[in-house]
Amino acid sequence: MASTTILEQKEKAVKELAEKMKEAKVILLTDYRGINVADVTKLRTELRNTNSEYKVIKNNIIKRALNANGETGLDDLLEGPTALVMGTEDYLEPSKVIYNFSKNNDFYKIKGGIIDGKVMTAEEIITLAKLPSRQELMAKLAGCLLGNITKLAVALDAVRAQKES
Repeated sequence: MASTTILEQKEKAVKELAEKMKEAKVILLTDYRGINVADVTKLRTELRNTNSEYKVIKNNIIKRALNANGETGLDDLLEGPTALVMGTEDYLEPSKVIYNFSKNNDFYKIKGGIIDGKVMTAEEIITLAKLPSRQELMAKLAGCLLGNITKLAVALDAVRAQKES
């Protein structure tokens, strides 16, 4: 039988993880088979740049932390090696990083996750990850608006020039 100190440590780990999960906007579960330490280090660095963290935690602890938050939709995904990605600021950027990493590594797979409190399948997460980021969309909108304003300015200048002559 496990000692009380080990049980207390596990309970503390579950409680801390549950608190982090409450604050997270995105929680992704991934299967990390077939990747080496150098790849994981690179992935962690990319995720840190998006204010996200990447942890390998026992499935039982993840499951208990999710249950502590009243979430049972991911229980069937907690089989085999599972890595946990949590982001507190944005859900799109960590999803993009994980999706791009999984494209380059055949064995690395997205299992599923929770985005803004909604349980999502791997396919839904991949669909979101393929969308352009907010900055890209704003740049496209600005480009469209600037193009139309430029055309208007050229047309008004042509009218002015025609009236002067």
